[in-house]
Amino acid sequence: MLTLYQFARIVEIRTKLVSVSSYLIGTLYAFAYAESFSLYRAILMFIATIAIDMGTTAFNSFFDYYRGIDSRDTNREEDKVLVHQSVAPGYALFTAIGLFALSIIPSVLLLIDVVISYGIAKAFLLLVAGILSMLVGYFYNGGKKPISRGPLGELFAGGFLGGVLIIICIFIQKGYIAYQDTLLALPSTVFIASILTVNNTCDIEGDKKAGRRTLSILIGRQKSEILIYLEAFLAFSLAYACTIKNILPPASPYTISLGLFYAVPQYVKMHKAGFSHKTKGISMMRILRIFTVFSAAIIIPLAFAVLKKLSE
Repeated sequence: MLTLYQFARIVEIRTKLVSVSSYLIGTLYAFAYAESFSLYRAILMFIATIAIDMGTTAFNSFFDYYRGIDSRDTNREEDKVLVHQSVAPGYALFTAIGLFALSIIPSVLLLIDVVISYGIAKAFLLLVAGILSMLVGYFYNGGKKPISRGPLGELFAGGFLGGVLIIICIFIQKGYIAYQDTLLALPSTVFIASILTVNNTCDIEGDKKAGRRTLSILIGRQKSEILIYLEAFLAFSLAYACTIKNILPPASPYTISLGLFYAVPQYVKMHKAGFSHKTKGISMMRILRIFTVFSAAIIIPLAFAVLKKLSE
């Protein structure tokens, strides 16, 4: 019988912070600046987002174990319960399928509401985006040639967990997407990609043995470390660009600067410790903390913009 702890580890519940942050950025932005806002659509979108994200991670857990990528020889992470607690892999597969099936209910209700509000054409675009998100979620580690085994993992992870998710959250509230909306989606896209770069750089040895050809393997450890810092620089730069373009509220430059002030010493510590399987746990903890602060630097000013709108 699968315990709650084991379920949480199969879906890697702590990493849901990534999708939740993108959801909040898109939803709060739409609430603050769209002409109208539907709490009903926002709730449906949240349920579908979490279900697909957890289902995707469960598929990852299953296929990583099934293909021998996660094994006692190559993995020391205690959170990998299929490896270190001998949890039957079928539980992970059943969990993934169940969560994807669960996501269909709020997705269908959301599509119906979008048809009523904006028409069939807009609903069709949403349907395509939803189907693509689920396909990427499965094929990220599933299929004969998983996305994660190649050099495009960062692009798809950042693109869908960041940019696409933020844009969908805005689209369901406005019924259209402006260029400002796409620019808002870029900082999170780049930063989420950097999280995967940290993960893959730490896993170079194990991924090589498993036959993967990740970007970190192709460019080497030294260039991968440089890429991590470049991605951080680009993410913060894009966030500042959103303030210059008045896409984010006036207080955003101050919160982003505070986020940068926190991030720099953390990157220094990561650099000194190095990126290897031995330091993966602490490296991932640090990059997720930086991401949390980075996301909060964007979310907090948007939340105050929402409160200001409500008080008017």
